[in-house]
Order: sequence, then structure tokens, then C-alpha cells
Amino acid sequence: MTVGTHKRTGLIWLWLAVVVFFIDLGTKTFVVSHFQLGESVNVLPVFNFTYARNYGAAFSMFADAGGWQRWFFGVIAVSVSGLLIYWLKKQPAQQYWSNIAYALILGGALGNLYDRIIHGYVIDFLHVYWDTSHFPIFNLADTWICIGAAMLILEAIMESKNDKESSNDS
Repeated sequence: MTVGTHKRTGLIWLWLAVVVFFIDLGTKTFVVSHFQLGESVNVLPVFNFTYARNYGAAFSMFADAGGWQRWFFGVIAVSVSGLLIYWLKKQPAQQYWSNIAYALILGGALGNLYDRIIHGYVIDFLHVYWDTSHFPIFNLADTWICIGAAMLILEAIMESKNDKESSNDS
């Protein structure tokens, strides 16, 4: 390594995790300050803003489990966040797709972790439905996590396809 050069890692993408975290925090703060618990405002024929408290995991799984889940999912969020930061550190900065995915998941995980620590529950407000079928109410942090996970799955599929094509060319 020559003087003045350094290896840039995926940690430079932490700014995106911070932005995602604060967007999530801002939307939740808005909902809490402008809505009553359970209040719902129709936005589109299939979409409402509905203020809900989620004491469980994603999409309210284990919400009625008796309280242990708050700490359990908190530990999982801290562990996953640590792992994502480690992976960002190991990644070259130019691995844009996976670094963005890790940052989205990290920002979302920290957004929901913040809620669990401060409130004891996660603030949800995005309510999608069709006729009488309702998807569990969720928030932007959940959305960022799902987008990041989908990006990683898509990347793995594309890499597998490229590896298969490369081995066929040999």
C-alpha cells in the first residue's frame, strides 16, 4: 500500500443506514403526534395510514407472547446490526448493490430496535388491504428491511446464474 491510499470499505454506506433510520423515525413521530391509537385515514382504495402498536416481530408475529419477545427481538436486532456492520467493513465500497442492501436492512433494524427500547413496542402505520383481506400493518423500517433482503436474494440469483453461465462457457 502506498502512502495516501487506503482501501475503502462498505462502511462508507453507513450514511444510507442513518438516513433510512431518520426517515423511519420521522414518519413514526408524525403518526404518533397526529393520530390516535387505532385511528385510520384512507389514502387510496387499498391503502390506509392506521396507527398501531406491534409488540411482536415482523407483521405482529408473537405479539401476544407475554413480553419476552421485546428483549428477544431486541437481542436479534443488535446481533443482526453488528453482523451487517461487520459485512460492510469486509466489503469493498464498490460493491454497490450488496452495500445498499445491507445499509437498508441495518437502518430498518435500528429503526425498529429504537422503538422497542424507547416504547416497548414498534410503531406501525402502513395498512394495505383488498376488500376484506388485510395485510398486517407495518412501517417504513419493515419496508427497508424487505427491500434490502429482496436485493440480496436477487443478487444471489444473478450470481448463481452468472456462475452457471461461466461454467458452461468453460
